[in-house]
Amino acid sequence: MAPPSSRRSGFSKKAQYSVFTGYLLAALGALLGAALLLLSYWQPGSFAPLRGAVRDVVAPVGEVPAAARSGSQSAFDVVTGYFNAGAQNSRLREENAIARIRLAEAEAVRDENRRLKALLDLATGEVEPVAVARLVGSSSTSARRFAYVAVGSADGLAPGMPVRSPRGVVGRVLEVARGSARIMLLTDSESVLPVRRAGDNTVAFAEGRGDGLLRIRLINLGLNPLKVGDVFVTSGAGGYYRPGVAVAVLSELTADGGLGRLIADPSATDFVSIEPIYEGEAVAASRIGGRNELTQQELEE
Repeated sequence: MAPPSSRRSGFSKKAQYSVFTGYLLAALGALLGAALLLLSYWQPGSFAPLRGAVRDVVAPVGEVPAAARSGSQSAFDVVTGYFNAGAQNSRLREENAIARIRLAEAEAVRDENRRLKALLDLATGEVEPVAVARLVGSSSTSARRFAYVAVGSADGLAPGMPVRSPRGVVGRVLEVARGSARIMLLTDSESVLPVRRAGDNTVAFAEGRGDGLLRIRLINLGLNPLKVGDVFVTSGAGGYYRPGVAVAVLSELTADGGLGRLIADPSATDFVSIEPIYEGEAVAASRIGGRNELTQQELEE
């Protein structure tokens, strides 16, 4: 008898029947598949109940991976949304900061336009200014308080001319070059301005202290009639400043007057108007007289 490994199916009837049965079932399956395929083309609706039954069986099984997929997508969306929200919030904060800057710039432009309009109204008033310029370079580190303007003798400026803003007096021209001038502010320790209380004839001197305040010193000593909140304006004495221009508001009382805050604060002033000397001829005559007396004194010495 041959070994099992060398046996052939032809020597076993059972094996032959098994092979024949396999071929027969394969042929019948192919014929059945072809018949079903042809039937699906001719009558597509015939398999609808079968497809529905299959879906009913498969649907519960498919819900598990679908739920897992939905859960993973939701978790991914949450994580993605978290990072996206952070980036979006950062972008919105930046846009908000830029918007605030633009708003501040717009407000600054509006304020500057308002100040320029006030200066134009000032220029069209009773006194025509010699020049209108931006106040720059005010000093604040010593008792001497100066500022500078980019106009000078070429624009008609001369020493002694009063300088004011739409709010009130700022100072007067001290030195003049061709294209620039130095302004002595009212708060300078060498500045003395004749003033009076608005509404009556209480006269005083507004003296600079070098610290941003003015000392209001009464000319007539005695009972102090001043009150905190009194407004002082130029009196016109001395001939440099025309009368009635705002100077200071009294903030503190002293034995001989008080201390006042500037109405036209130079640190908050952009543009100023340089006006001609109120009584130019009288001031010039007093200067000439002073020089003549000094010359005569020098001659006597």
